[in-house]
Amino acid sequence: MQNEFMGYERDDGSVGIRNKIAIVPSVVCAQHVANRIAQKVEGAVALTNVGGCGQLGLDFQFTANVLAGCAANPNFYGAIVVGLGCENMTSDIIRKRIEQTRKLVESFDIQDVKGGSPAAIDKGVEIARKMAADASELKKEPFDFSHLVLGLECGSSDAFSGISSNPATGIVSDRIVKLGGTAILPEFTEWVGTEHLLAKRAVNGDVAKLIIDAIQAFLDEMERQGTDFRLTQPTLGNRKGGLSTIEEKSLGTIAKAGKAPIQGVIIYGGKPKGKGLWLLFEPGLDIESMTGLAAAGAQAIIFTTGRGSPAGNIICPTIKVTGNPNTSEYMGINLDVDASGVVSGKQEIDELGEFIWDKLVKTCNGELTQAEKLGHEEMAIWRVPPIPGTIFEKFADRI
Repeated sequence: MQNEFMGYERDDGSVGIRNKIAIVPSVVCAQHVANRIAQKVEGAVALTNVGGCGQLGLDFQFTANVLAGCAANPNFYGAIVVGLGCENMTSDIIRKRIEQTRKLVESFDIQDVKGGSPAAIDKGVEIARKMAADASELKKEPFDFSHLVLGLECGSSDAFSGISSNPATGIVSDRIVKLGGTAILPEFTEWVGTEHLLAKRAVNGDVAKLIIDAIQAFLDEMERQGTDFRLTQPTLGNRKGGLSTIEEKSLGTIAKAGKAPIQGVIIYGGKPKGKGLWLLFEPGLDIESMTGLAAAGAQAIIFTTGRGSPAGNIICPTIKVTGNPNTSEYMGINLDVDASGVVSGKQEIDELGEFIWDKLVKTCNGELTQAEKLGHEEMAIWRVPPIPGTIFEKFADRI
């Protein structure tokens, strides 16, 4: 069993398994400039931000924290924040949050660059090329897996997921925790029906109560809005894949987190306060969820998929695993691990867990995942409905 990987040490003590440059638009109006900078500099990627202007309250905090958290991810050597100059989520706000993590970061606003967006692109490219050149001088060193933060994601789940790829991923998660590392289970809305099982694994009564209370508060809010959550879950795709209840789906979801004790809960845009297994409160949407994992510091994600999802992540190498033989046949190009041998009886769960572990080790050592090879760099930040939305609801029947 390999207990080390080769990575890039960062100033805050974290370790990257990739060595990229983040181009961060503080507002959607700067997205094009950020994209063009990244396209012109090898090793640079532009984060996606459709907000930044007129945001307030929790919506503002989530976006700001996630942007800064993603830019501070260990897989980035440095970051450049590009603002427009008139937004409320200024480039200075994002830059200062990134600076708190000791990450190398620079920022500028398009409106302060004479020559408009073309000149701003040139300015950003100049800064990014210097960062990329410095990053290329950094040498890999050996680190143990106590330095790894592993994200645990699933999408387009089916009846095979909970008996093959998910429990095998749980074995890998437990091994990371045993080696002193960190694992994060997101998909809060897909714990419904299993919250009592998660609570039993909490390290103390406060964490257990938080898990139970949060799920109940979510269900109560859905009822207040006149929505029965259980009528929307499992989704149509889940049902086509053989899942009939949210409890079945949730049992599969939490299987990815193995059997380790739960240390605590992270809010969207936050980071674990220690090692071990943590839960992440977020909306249970694949892309927004993986973005939250990247913001929490995950360097790699294991993504199990039943019926097939090609999605990757712009920051974290994403290992795709399926237990569905049909999905393996039709979408094999998007997958890293075929777990269907468990379903056919040709492979044991423990054996599959070892195979996924081996793939994780190789990924941490620089081997590209299929999502990376195919250019899947999805990113989306969870948006909390702003106050005007609730006002419009009150007048909907009068308009």
